[in-house]
Amino acid sequence: MVTAIVLINTDRGRIVDVAQQLVEIDGVSEVFSVAGRYDLVALLRVGTNDEMAALVTGHLLHVDGVANTETLTAFQAYSRHDLERMFGL
Repeated sequence: MVTAIVLINTDRGRIVDVAQQLVEIDGVSEVFSVAGRYDLVALLRVGTNDEMAALVTGHLLHVDGVANTETLTAFQAYSRHDLERMFGL
C-alpha cells in the first residue's frame, strides 16, 4: 500500500466544499480541516505509485477550489499500537 499526506490550501471560503469533493474520490481515505498554514490535510491510500501519481495529478489537482497542494509520500508508518507491541510493556 502506498500512502501520501496532501497539505491543501483552498480558495477563500471553499474549505467545506473542497473537503466534500475530496472524500468522494477513490483513494482519498480521510480529509481533515486544520489550523495553521494549510486549510485541509488529505490522507491518500492506494496500491501502487502509479495509482498515487494518477490520483494526485489527475484528480486532486483538478478539484474546483484547490488553490495549491504539497504532497508528502510516506515511507514508513508508525503508530502507538505498533510501538507498544515492539517494546512489550
